[in-house]
Amino acid sequence: MMLVVTYDVDTTNASGQKRLRKVAKICERYGMRVQNSVFEVLFDAAQLVVLKHELEKIIDTEQDSVRFYRLGNSYERRIETMGKRPRVEAGGALIF
Repeated sequence: MMLVVTYDVDTTNASGQKRLRKVAKICERYGMRVQNSVFEVLFDAAQLVVLKHELEKIIDTEQDSVRFYRLGNSYERRIETMGKRPRVEAGGALIF
């Protein structure tokens, strides 16, 4: 299933900036960054549980937020892009 993962981390102090970097690194391991705090991720249910657990350990639930939008398995018909596109579409072939 395709998910869109977005996050907003409070960076008004040094600890928030550190959390932001950690959240970004975790999301980069699982998916493709399509905007600054937005990732497209192809997952199964077990991988989603692991991602949520990892992020839960990092974020400050009083100041930060992470949102998961489930696009499902027929996500190709649900994504429209205007302007700059990612180098590789999610699920696309990597050719070097």
